[in-house]
Amino acid sequence: MPNSTPDLSAATWRKSSFSDGTNPDSCIEVAPGFDGVVPVRDSKDPQGPALVFPAAAWAAFVADVKADRFTG
Repeated sequence: MPNSTPDLSAATWRKSSFSDGTNPDSCIEVAPGFDGVVPVRDSKDPQGPALVFPAAAWAAFVADVKADRFTG
């Protein structure tokens, strides 16, 4: 089985514009520009591991966050 993990060594990471809010140390970064996947990492640990999500799953997660479906 071929390795499906993208090479993230040249990734351009982007942090949310909301990260300057009330809890700026609890942020994630995403690296756009990878076909079919969205790499995500902890902004406090940029040399640490990244999770790679299918783009459709990430889009559904973002839509649910925007729709405030995770409050309880």
